[in-house]
Amino acid sequence: MKFDYSNVKAPWLSSYDGVPPVLDYTEKSMSEAVLDMAAAEKDFPALTFMGRKISYTRMAEEIELTARSFKALGVRPGQRVLVCLPNVPQAVYCLYGLNRIGAIASMVHPLSAVGEIVYYLNEADCDIAVTLDQFYAKFIEVCKQRPVSKLIIARVSEELPFPLNIGQKLMTERKFPKLAKDGSTISWKEFRALGARFQGEYVCKKDYLKEAVVLFSGGTTGVTKGIMLSDLNFNALALQTAEMSKENVHHCRMLAAMPVFHGFGLGVCIHTVLYAGGTSILVPRFNVKSYAQLIKKTRPNFIAGVPTLFEAITRNEYLDGADLSCLRGVFSGGDSLTIELKKKFDKFLADHNCSVRVREGYGTTECVTACCLTPHDKEKEGSIGIPFPDTFFQICKPGTCDEVPYGEEGEICLTGPSMMLGYINHPEENRNTLQKHADGHVWLHTGDLGVMDEEGFIYFRQRIKRMIVTSGYNVYPSQIENILEGHPAVQRSCVIGVPDPYKMQKVKAFVVLKKDVQNTPELIEDIMEHCRKHIAKYAMPYVIEVRDSLPTTLVGKVAYTQLS
Repeated sequence: MKFDYSNVKAPWLSSYDGVPPVLDYTEKSMSEAVLDMAAAEKDFPALTFMGRKISYTRMAEEIELTARSFKALGVRPGQRVLVCLPNVPQAVYCLYGLNRIGAIASMVHPLSAVGEIVYYLNEADCDIAVTLDQFYAKFIEVCKQRPVSKLIIARVSEELPFPLNIGQKLMTERKFPKLAKDGSTISWKEFRALGARFQGEYVCKKDYLKEAVVLFSGGTTGVTKGIMLSDLNFNALALQTAEMSKENVHHCRMLAAMPVFHGFGLGVCIHTVLYAGGTSILVPRFNVKSYAQLIKKTRPNFIAGVPTLFEAITRNEYLDGADLSCLRGVFSGGDSLTIELKKKFDKFLADHNCSVRVREGYGTTECVTACCLTPHDKEKEGSIGIPFPDTFFQICKPGTCDEVPYGEEGEICLTGPSMMLGYINHPEENRNTLQKHADGHVWLHTGDLGVMDEEGFIYFRQRIKRMIVTSGYNVYPSQIENILEGHPAVQRSCVIGVPDPYKMQKVKAFVVLKKDVQNTPELIEDIMEHCRKHIAKYAMPYVIEVRDSLPTTLVGKVAYTQLS
């Protein structure tokens, strides 16, 4: 299928450099698209996990078995199932297995607190949950507050190569509680056995425009909401990402460190790769040392991460002397990449024999993940790039649907085939977020401030709710943070507004110093002097507080609300 946005301005088209502006999208479900690729690729590795290669044929068999197992449990088309797993093969099997029977995978962070998981179960109305044995004790507490009819417990050891599987099994059997014999808790082995015995029909011819996955918003501001996403949303993202990469992604290797409960991890690192016939190298838990070892061992073609990942790599010596010529794409998203960190990581790549630079993108979970990316051959300092094919951006006066002129700041609004169906149980939020403009199209109002220049390049400023108003002036924390991190002693920063009886708000800065830098009054004054050179007087921090670290959300963004 194709989309018609011919009545919408698109000044960025001249910067596409061969990327087709209009694409033809499949009407298949996510699982149909991946299983069709599996039929073609057969023995080529679809997944790599802890040194074990899983072929497309084996993955397809596991997806079909998982689908039959869920069907045997009575899971119906349209029913949501909580998938609370890290980047392990079982998460992939559950995603596509549920899709195969017309059900919906509700993906959540396994490190979520008990109360958060209870909230997710209620919000998505899930009666069945899947998790790992290492989180079983937590789910015992969850089920006391919010029972489920079936709790499926998988083990990492079940997908490890020999002899790692033996060692892992011996260690975990002693460490974690034994499964209750209550009829509601079953092991992954027992779950698979149900599917092996199931003889009935299980495949559902799914409507590709209907709900397929639920992802939860990151929760840096406001209430965490369940976001309903369709098969088309994910399949469109896969095709768009492949085209925007300007690389041959067939048979590529992607290091999947971004988690499967995150739009980038699930949509790009897993689905885009499998949709294109590549190999997704699953990273169940991020650790900079093991991540660096994986890069050297597996030599991926693509890596993607939040800025904290790139910062961690540059702060350590684990890739010293490594040859990174294998990399054909390095992508940053999920949070603002400061100009200073981009320069630092670009130099790091060049120093390690890599011919590409970091390409910053922008997106929201409301459109799965990235929908805007820096072109491969043209970047502008401070820009997050240009929209994907068939995706359109407008900058509107906040609180309205009125587009502002190029160069003027406003709310980032977007539309395209990856735009969500809506939030679960939040009708007012849906009305405020998904609005029909005068052109007849429904636009997603992101709540982010940005600017579009005359060539269509987008510049992210920050969340509208995060803007600081001091003495009537607008102050943008991300701009102050860019300046702070330009100081040679500052590793990371966060700027917030604090109440002030005279100014309404005043600016406060938190900084993390670089390794071996001593916190002294002289240093703080030097940082202040650096700010005075670059920041207007009204926007100057009244104080700089040094922290050992900054709080982060479950997906690695700075949780600035915790500093307020």
